[in-house]
Amino acid sequence: MIVVTGATGGLGGTIVEHLLKRVPADRIGVSVRDTAKAQHFADRGVRVRQGAYEDPATLRGSFAGAERVLLVSGNDPEADMVSLHRNAVEAAVAVGARRVLYTSQQGAVPGNPYRPSDIHIATEAILADSGVAWTALRNGAYGPLDQVLGPWQRTGVIARPQDGPVPYTDRADVAEATAVVLAGDRSFDGHVDLTAPNAVTFGAVAEIASDLIGRPVERIVLDDEQWVADQVAAGAPEQMARLMLTWYQAARAGYFTEASPLLAELLGREPRTIAERLAARAAA
Repeated sequence: MIVVTGATGGLGGTIVEHLLKRVPADRIGVSVRDTAKAQHFADRGVRVRQGAYEDPATLRGSFAGAERVLLVSGNDPEADMVSLHRNAVEAAVAVGARRVLYTSQQGAVPGNPYRPSDIHIATEAILADSGVAWTALRNGAYGPLDQVLGPWQRTGVIARPQDGPVPYTDRADVAEATAVVLAGDRSFDGHVDLTAPNAVTFGAVAEIASDLIGRPVERIVLDDEQWVADQVAAGAPEQMARLMLTWYQAARAGYFTEASPLLAELLGREPRTIAERLAARAAA
């Protein structure tokens, strides 16, 4: 059995949808906080059990019988996510899972200023010490483009701090590739990157966007502190603004530069490019 955590979230839910196209429903289980939110999976024959990273006993119950467990990383800034991930890894080991997979992040290496990297580095270390086969899927940045770029269609500008090349990756492609790994016979030991094939800067994105909509889209580089002040003035908590600032700092330091061909290999096609994603957003 394959058990997926976080299956009521955007990434986890899409992974389960792709799994249902590849393996019988009775070979799939989900571990979720609120089983009512996963009823649509239960109606299709998926095993739905309650499990929370804060409660190891529920995790052991929801993971029971699993050969492979996918741990979708948590993102609660107020929680000790490393300890919660440790609970999940230990629960998977306790029930005899043969492989634990984890949704990590591209550039999860020491020195990366993007703060969530520390969580992923520590979790990968827990996996490495667990005694079970493990795979860390280091996913490329897959946030919604409107969130990444801001309201460029309305304003005609991409106004963000200084950045660097990033292989912006479609979440749907990541989810499909993850399902391929979970359902397939090919094993990946340790960490692997799942990214779009090309890393681009905001300047390049502005050029692509300009061509798509037929009018100039300007790239404006904002001072770091001014950007934080603007975010706070717009209602964002300063803590969150400064957290996001570390992502820009990591990008311009080159921590997200390297693109990997593995995503395309797993999909059997080229992943969606940022031009295709922008075109779809512009059409919408």
